[in-house]
Amino acid sequence: MATIRVVALLPFVLALASCQPPPPPPSEAAATSAPAPKTQTIAVVEHATTDAVTDTGAKGNSAGDVLTFANEVFDAANEKKIGSDQGFCVRTAPGTSWECLWTLVLSDGQITVEGPFLDAGDSVLAVTGGTGAYQGAGGEMKLHSRDAKGTEYDFRYELAW
Repeated sequence: MATIRVVALLPFVLALASCQPPPPPPSEAAATSAPAPKTQTIAVVEHATTDAVTDTGAKGNSAGDVLTFANEVFDAANEKKIGSDQGFCVRTAPGTSWECLWTLVLSDGQITVEGPFLDAGDSVLAVTGGTGAYQGAGGEMKLHSRDAKGTEYDFRYELAW
């Protein structure tokens, strides 16, 4: 007799279940539940006082030479020291560019970048990660020389995560 009751209730249960509204389409669900990406811009001025080139191959400016540095970094107004950077570049195209990797060190974390440093004009490098307040960050860093001697550079980090 219990089997008959369950079978008799089955059409009622199915009819009740069909009254539920359908779930929203995937694109609508994602749009309403995904938080907006976090973005941050950090502008600093590097004082390139420790740059040193090691000649590793053919004498003079040649592929494979290594540029190393560990410099102080100042706020965007170029008034207050707020951190440092350190890294290296390998000469890939003499007279044209270096391929670089370095870390910006600030009080609340570090940001790493990698990419080409051009001999002439502005450069754009990829932000490859970070620590502390910058953990999980990506984006790009725009580099602009402030003088013809290459002693000061504007770095503009456009971060997103």
